[in-house]
Amino acid sequence: MSDPRAAAVLVAAGRGERLGAGTPKGLVPVAGTPMLVRAARALEGAPLIEYIVAVVAAGAESAAAAALDRAGCERERAIVPGGDSRQASVAAGLAALGGSEIVVVHDAARPLVGAAVIAAVIRAAAETGAASAGIPVRETVKRVEGGRAAETVDRDTLWIAHTPQAFRTALLREAHARAAAEGFSGPDDAVLVERMGRVVRMVEDSPTNLKITVPDDLRLAEGLLGSAAATRTGIGFDTHRLEMGRRLRLGGVDIPSPRGLAGHSDADALAHAMMDAMLGAAGLGDIGTHFPPGDPAYRGADSVALLRRVGELVLSAGWRPVHLDSTVIAEAPYLAPHIPEMRRRLAGALRLAEAAVSIKATTAEGMGALGRGEGIAAYAVATLVAAR
Repeated sequence: MSDPRAAAVLVAAGRGERLGAGTPKGLVPVAGTPMLVRAARALEGAPLIEYIVAVVAAGAESAAAAALDRAGCERERAIVPGGDSRQASVAAGLAALGGSEIVVVHDAARPLVGAAVIAAVIRAAAETGAASAGIPVRETVKRVEGGRAAETVDRDTLWIAHTPQAFRTALLREAHARAAAEGFSGPDDAVLVERMGRVVRMVEDSPTNLKITVPDDLRLAEGLLGSAAATRTGIGFDTHRLEMGRRLRLGGVDIPSPRGLAGHSDADALAHAMMDAMLGAAGLGDIGTHFPPGDPAYRGADSVALLRRVGELVLSAGWRPVHLDSTVIAEAPYLAPHIPEMRRRLAGALRLAEAAVSIKATTAEGMGALGRGEGIAAYAVATLVAAR
């Protein structure tokens, strides 16, 4: 008998409020990689899964697609917005699923799922119609009333349900349709099938397939991955010629000078060097990739505003800046009086403390084009850590 083939509904539509991350839960990084991406990679690593439908928070479709694309995920057939409840989000995924015989439902909030349990629930569902991963309760369980133990419950018949769960697709669609018609809402998909009188086979899972709900769960997951303190460093460089009649702007500050830096945007070499350093550290290419030179949309653009956008791109990729160090090379004008304001503006764009942005100025001692005062150059180094 050949192995069953399955499709997956990957549920990542939570808002992540209990994590306090300020971003949709599926995009919250675990050791630098968004939960959605980690869970998608796990599903793609299961040979029995042919394709995936990802269900994400409404409005996060583009960000989710970009994160999956950057990670090289290839089996995503569709990315659809979720509903007001988990049950509604799964229903949205089922609607976009197509005609697969078996469907696996998995929560992106369990990004450490193993390939073995995915295969096991698929095979069990092919035999019985429905299966759920879970963990037998091994500790003493108390029923509590008013803060006092009222009863010790027999743990031998108790399991903690996990995802993945797998079903014959037609059965799960029928279960969802009945629940919707009868106004029933359940905590998982298995209960919708159970209330139809159908058997759900339990498949023992690993305790490491934990669900991330609160910050302590996130720290535990990162500890299991051994990457809780993931750090990256990037370097950036930019230089522009000086021209008469141009405004001189560096670090977002207009500096009195008869000559300014020539360029398509405001030619802020310092901001540009910082942008490239951050993009490089996050593995996101360079400035030209995101803000093409010559594009009319960026003619005269405020580079500090572009820096702010780079900060958002870096965060969406699972990283956040913690420190920027830079050096500006210019024969003239004298920059020291303007550095405090540069630091303030650049730090503000990235929501950093001013102490996290370092700017130094030096000259080329009369050597080369920079020494002759033909232009200004800037170097920057960015330090990023996995976003929490």
